[in-house]
Amino acid sequence: MARKAVLSEPTYFILAALLNGPLHGHGIIKRVLELSEGRVRLAVGTLYGALDRLAANNVITVDREEVVDGRQRRYFRLTEDGRRMVIEEAERMRQAASVVTGLLGTGGAFA
Repeated sequence: MARKAVLSEPTYFILAALLNGPLHGHGIIKRVLELSEGRVRLAVGTLYGALDRLAANNVITVDREEVVDGRQRRYFRLTEDGRRMVIEEAERMRQAASVVTGLLGTGGAFA
């Protein structure tokens, strides 16, 4: 049985940031910081490397481009594969967390 790849925390939060619609790079960085409650701080180079990789794998796509203050701004959005990927990862993490919380709640090894 083949296992699906587990998303890194930065990649997971990048995809989660795009769940509610397209964002440009700086918007993604801000949203990831909010969603992760400050745990994930993306450097610009890290973000664009991840965006390039995700686009090459058809997980995200460019939604539109615009020029703001003379600078090109590119907005990214999830593809259906990307949406499915982040939802499946959230479910995987929920199930994994329920194992520990279940053990805690029943006086298991972690109590």
